[in-house]
Amino acid sequence: MSLKGKTAIISGASRGIGKAIALELAREGVNISFSFLKSRKEANNLVKEIKSLSVQCKAFQVDIQDFESVKSWVSKTLKTFGELDIIVNNAGIVIDKALALTEPKEWADVINTNLTGTYNLTRASIITLLKQKSGTIINITSVCGLIGCPRQVNYSSSKAGIIGFTKSLAQEVGPFNVRVNAVAPGYTETDMISAIKDDSKKAALEKIPLGRFGKPEEVAKVVRFLASEESRYITGEVIVIDGGLSMA
Repeated sequence: MSLKGKTAIISGASRGIGKAIALELAREGVNISFSFLKSRKEANNLVKEIKSLSVQCKAFQVDIQDFESVKSWVSKTLKTFGELDIIVNNAGIVIDKALALTEPKEWADVINTNLTGTYNLTRASIITLLKQKSGTIINITSVCGLIGCPRQVNYSSSKAGIIGFTKSLAQEVGPFNVRVNAVAPGYTETDMISAIKDDSKKAALEKIPLGRFGKPEEVAKVVRFLASEESRYITGEVIVIDGGLSMA
């Protein structure tokens, strides 16, 4: 079954993996509602790019940590597009610090963006999916949530929480024909990787059997698969896309 004409809501899609997901779904004919926090110029450019693919698109400036703001975003999306079929929880931040140096606010910011943000968008959307007895939720977690990452205890904890969230919710909503899955990228060529020092990049590459970092478009294709009818008997799963990193 084609995705054409469906509507997706994606958090944090003005750049990186979120942007790649928005474009991948748009190419399949999906109308896109996405959030951004600060990157207004990038968001406006993405809206233009998506609209050039002959689908509808609207960007909303939303603080994913604020439930009322997220609830308003979902309501406006339903009013604009008339339906909601695909939810992608992508918004996330990293604060790279040893736990001994991590301040309470730095802990809270990561947990509240990555994990509570996932709750906020899903909670604001879930009743619509349950009433229509259809829909799919795709949560972007990380290999850090599976194997842990040093100097990222807050990030790893938030991403591990998303995995538990995914598996628990999948059991709750499966009887309503709503599927919930997660995608766990490894090192992916985004702004986050660009900020890593060359020696650290080299050390990371040595741990990856395929010998390279992933591309946002590769993650996006997995999301597209999970959003489609091709994956209609898959729920509660975490699909790892890390070049083999987590096998080590």
